[in-house]
Amino acid sequence: MNKTKKSKKTESQVNAEIVAEKPAEKTAEKINENATGMKARRSSNTSRDALLTAAMQLFWERGYAETGMNDVVALSGVSAGSMYHFFKTKEDLILGVLDRLAEIMYPALLAPIWEKESDPIERIFGLLGRYREAIVASKFSYGCPVGRLAVEISSEMVEVHAKIAMNFEGWSSAVRKCLEAAGSRLPKGMDLRMLSRFVLTVMEGGVMQSRSYRSTEPFDQAVAQLRDYFDRLQEQGKAEASSWDMPKKKKRGLFPREAGGKEARRQI
Repeated sequence: MNKTKKSKKTESQVNAEIVAEKPAEKTAEKINENATGMKARRSSNTSRDALLTAAMQLFWERGYAETGMNDVVALSGVSAGSMYHFFKTKEDLILGVLDRLAEIMYPALLAPIWEKESDPIERIFGLLGRYREAIVASKFSYGCPVGRLAVEISSEMVEVHAKIAMNFEGWSSAVRKCLEAAGSRLPKGMDLRMLSRFVLTVMEGGVMQSRSYRSTEPFDQAVAQLRDYFDRLQEQGKAEASSWDMPKKKKRGLFPREAGGKEARRQI
């Protein structure tokens, strides 16, 4: 009798059969691995966020020089090991804080105003109004977080000042977009970048003086002058728009072109 020989299975075939026999177990293992990885990433992000939030608060309340890494660890509730995993030095930490300030500017500062006010110029004054509210609510202890760091940080920390400038540029860029949206309400050829930086200067100077005077008067006076300037700009823009809308008159010669006029010239 002829005996049929059974072919030997390759290793890959055997493995395939094992997987086919227990698909549920393999799938569950994979899901658990993915879930564990996601949980670790969430925990890592949460720790980093907690450190940045604590550092922002302490830098604002005490200043950069008076805040130690251990102070940030204590307030955040995160371990020292995690702190030095994310931020090797104090300079790394402040760079992270400045990045975070740039990230949250729109959702935390601009969005609430933009949602309530549609007029682009009134959005600018609504933004300034938010700073006035902060001055009053803090009983004149408020200072712009970025502005305070700009004054305190040593000029030798070039990378940090570059990040501070980035934050200033983000703020003035938001104002510049409002100015662009105003269109012909402003004079033609107006340097909107320059004007947006002027608005930033009014805000920073007003906040700083109100903190020292312990009064909103310096802030209000600065904003009142800015409002007057904007009113004048809009009047000029309106006048320019009116002149553009007027029908242009044809240039006339020294003498009328009617037949009578020709006769008059002949007689002369």
